[in-house]
Amino acid sequence: MSDDHNIDISDAASVREMLLGSGYSEKAIDYYLNRPDMGSLSDADHVTELTGKCGDTMRIYMKFDRDRVKDAKMQVLGCPGAVAAAMAAMELVKGKTIEEAQKIKDQDVFRLVEDLPDQKQHCVRLAIKTMQQALEEYDNGNR
Repeated sequence: MSDDHNIDISDAASVREMLLGSGYSEKAIDYYLNRPDMGSLSDADHVTELTGKCGDTMRIYMKFDRDRVKDAKMQVLGCPGAVAAAMAAMELVKGKTIEEAQKIKDQDVFRLVEDLPDQKQHCVRLAIKTMQQALEEYDNGNR
């Protein structure tokens, strides 16, 4: 998976228009186009990768400070819905204790992305499942 996450600005307007027409909210589109937490962490304390039934793959990198998520990034090989969901999940998890982060649910991501097409709802579940699995693996190995 590449860390190259830039969208050609000349195409951004047409991509935005197409995604709006497909049922994505402005907020979800902003996550997709800007990709604030896309990438990897070279000094990650834990890395987990999951592939969903649809074939989308998410790899999460997490850095911890004791029991708090200091930083988190995700690489996503998938559709705009997968990217938007992953970016929203990363925004939610950073700064939380492991216990707080384990309480993040699908509806919390939906609240941030505001709207995704119905057929992309599974992307949110994959982002949460990837994050929760990473937290569980890290917690089990470090407590």
